[in-house]
Amino acid sequence: MATKKKILLAMSGGTDSSVVALLLKEQGFDVQGVTFHAYDNILKSCADNFDSFVEAENLAKKLGFPHQILDIREYFDKIVITNFISEYMAGFTPNPCVLCNKTVKWGKMLDLMKNLNCEYYATGHYAQIVNENGRYFLRKAKDTNKDQTYFLWTLSQENLAQTIFPLGSLLKSEVREIAHKHQCEKIANKKESQEICFIPDNDYRQFLRERIPEINDNPGQGNFIDTNGNILGKHKGFPFYTIGQRKGLEIAMGYPVYVTNIDAKTNTITLGKREELLQTTVWIKDVNLMKYEEIKGEMQGNCKIRYNNEGEDCSFIMEGEMIKINFKQPVSAVTPGQSAVIYENNDLVCGGIIAKIN
Repeated sequence: MATKKKILLAMSGGTDSSVVALLLKEQGFDVQGVTFHAYDNILKSCADNFDSFVEAENLAKKLGFPHQILDIREYFDKIVITNFISEYMAGFTPNPCVLCNKTVKWGKMLDLMKNLNCEYYATGHYAQIVNENGRYFLRKAKDTNKDQTYFLWTLSQENLAQTIFPLGSLLKSEVREIAHKHQCEKIANKKESQEICFIPDNDYRQFLRERIPEINDNPGQGNFIDTNGNILGKHKGFPFYTIGQRKGLEIAMGYPVYVTNIDAKTNTITLGKREELLQTTVWIKDVNLMKYEEIKGEMQGNCKIRYNNEGEDCSFIMEGEMIKINFKQPVSAVTPGQSAVIYENNDLVCGGIIAKIN
């Protein structure tokens, strides 16, 4: 009799990872469940998440496989939260989910996978893994509205070779149907969270104030200026603003204005009209190549500069350690610190962190 393949499953207690547990058991895997406790405010600010821990454990018991809660609060704070804070304090707008995927969900978890002698690692992400021409790469999920490849561009060849995404070929509606089929009504009907996990109320400004009590005085107030350097008024401090922001500026110009530039060194924020947000060229750093081993000359693709947009046609080329991206049409509100991810049709070619624009 063949030995069951041992697989580590990341369980949040939510609909997606719970349905993955159901599918893996049906497919005959020897499942080892794990839920990570990543941050301290989970009880006072997000009790629903604590309930999810219990639900993950209960599902594991029901399906007959072991489950553990992994306390990674110190590591998560040191790596993910500290980076989140330092990036804002440097005038950038970070994407903590991207860093978490690299260091936690495919960092700490793969270490645990090896310790448990698991062959594979599974999550509830909506993405597909392809192995062609000696390369592993991501392909967008069947459910394009749920596709999460944008957040997964940092994954290495080794990561992808050991990972399974059972939901990549399913629609979200089909995932909920599977939960209903297994009489898991509560799981099937769970609401989805769109916030940063460690900021349940989605108020990153208040989070910065709690973590940096002196932030209101240092950096404190600074100047709003126009593109010619003329002072327009005062702002509350550069960390509280992001590129493209219009609401909450508390300044009247007689026409809509947006944040077009943030200068952390001088605590200065430039405001401009909507058309001044448009850019045609972007450079990305910390590049991870996925579909191809190298970028040969100028290539064509489609680039997403944020999760919730469809992407824009572009050309791109390696320039030293960075990739230069030229958009066919100007794009709005390119934000340093965010990820830019390049696709060839539905295949993820590469990704990186937006470093500079012009």
